[in-house]
Amino acid sequence: MLQNVRSFLELIRFSHTIFALPFALLAAVLAWTQPDTIFRYQDLIGIVLCMILARSAAMAFNRLVDRDVDARNPRTSVRHIPSGRLSIRAVTVFTVLCSAAFFAATLLFLPKQLPVLLAVPVLLFLLGYSYAKRWTSFCHYWLSAALMMSPIAAWIAVRDEFAVTPSLLAGVIFFWVGGFDIIYSCMDADFDKEEKLHSIPSKFGIATALRIALVSHLLTIVTLFILWSVAELGNVFLGGIVVLSLLLLYQHWLVRPNDLKRVNIAFFNVNAVVSFGILIVGCIDIWVRRRP
Repeated sequence: MLQNVRSFLELIRFSHTIFALPFALLAAVLAWTQPDTIFRYQDLIGIVLCMILARSAAMAFNRLVDRDVDARNPRTSVRHIPSGRLSIRAVTVFTVLCSAAFFAATLLFLPKQLPVLLAVPVLLFLLGYSYAKRWTSFCHYWLSAALMMSPIAAWIAVRDEFAVTPSLLAGVIFFWVGGFDIIYSCMDADFDKEEKLHSIPSKFGIATALRIALVSHLLTIVTLFILWSVAELGNVFLGGIVVLSLLLLYQHWLVRPNDLKRVNIAFFNVNAVVSFGILIVGCIDIWVRRRP
């Protein structure tokens, strides 16, 4: 049983939840600092559950849709479905259960209505990413658009409204995730071209793709500073985003068109620090400014 649990956690890359969850939590913290907003533990629990369940459903569905492609790609042929470690039926059941649990978790936000009403379209958009690379080279930004919904959704879960601050956090995710997904997909540029799958590296070449990723991360940095200004955050957040901006640029030093050996370091290690770093400096900044 423990082995099965481990296999499903590996299937959905559970550790990669750290990329979007900190942004959702920061949006929730910022929402709770708004006037007339009441903190409720059920909202916090609901945000965490919805994030985990929606992402798990989307990742499992992606593995189902891509199972034949994964089997032909030497880099991904060892994944759980192609290698036979998990059956198609088991992953299908897992996807359905996670989807149903996601819908159920939105009920924690009642009497707020928007989280429940938006649950179906949000999940459909997340699942739709799995088909994106079959028709558009900008599939990386479908993924980033899927993840950018996390701070907006967290804010809605707390405030039951749309607002500028979570939208700016969403903009940070959009450019940031799009950029590092382009870097990651450079490893499959040749395979994607042979299989007639769409991606920026397979269409424009690795060198141009890395330049596009750099521009995307420069826009991430710009959006971070706009967020700092609009949300009226303080010097702690300002200092933090300066450091995190340097980290974003550092991953472009790690990866070169003729040397992709350090892509995984750039993809996971650096970006994990970026996501957790934004949450930490944001929370510290809020605490410092609100203490007596």
